[in-house]
Amino acid sequence: MSDAEILLYGSPESGHACKAALALALSGAPHRTVFVDINLPRNERQPEFQAVAPLGEVPVMVMDGSAFFQSGAILMALADRFEALSHDLQKGRSLLMWEANRIGLCLPQLKGGGLKPDVVDWLTKRFEIDRDNFDRLLGNGPFFHGDKPGIGDCAIWGYVQWVEEAGMVPGAAMSRWIDTMRALPQMRRPEGFFPKP
Repeated sequence: MSDAEILLYGSPESGHACKAALALALSGAPHRTVFVDINLPRNERQPEFQAVAPLGEVPVMVMDGSAFFQSGAILMALADRFEALSHDLQKGRSLLMWEANRIGLCLPQLKGGGLKPDVVDWLTKRFEIDRDNFDRLLGNGPFFHGDKPGIGDCAIWGYVQWVEEAGMVPGAAMSRWIDTMRALPQMRRPEGFFPKP
């Protein structure tokens, strides 16, 4: 890895890793992604990954010799570094916190399945509130940051990309936004961001 290259460890099964991969793609920065098999026990994952991942979880980004973990911290570090992601940072940080505490809590659980019916009911009710708030936060623009995507869009994309796989029905604004995000030239399917070796 060259000093200028950014390294991102992740898995196509991780919405959190997809957030970071999309942000890196949007930044235009030279970078490389490394597939991590998150179905392996943490102590059996690549030694070079274990050396930089304090929790043994994806995503982990190595930039300028420092390791960043947790998708929100990675997104904020990228926004601090790259102009393409630095617009409306105050809104971006608020969106990161909203996503992590609301929509990013229920959709991964629903997508994972195997939950008791009362838990599914509780998560579904949370999602319905989040779906309404999604519309309020998005407004009439194509992206949460207005005319171009920012770190908030990357964070929210992480699991909203799988809203239907989670058994939820997106609202009209969410459906429109999903289509707009999928049309981005930098967008890839999760397997495209993290291809298996």
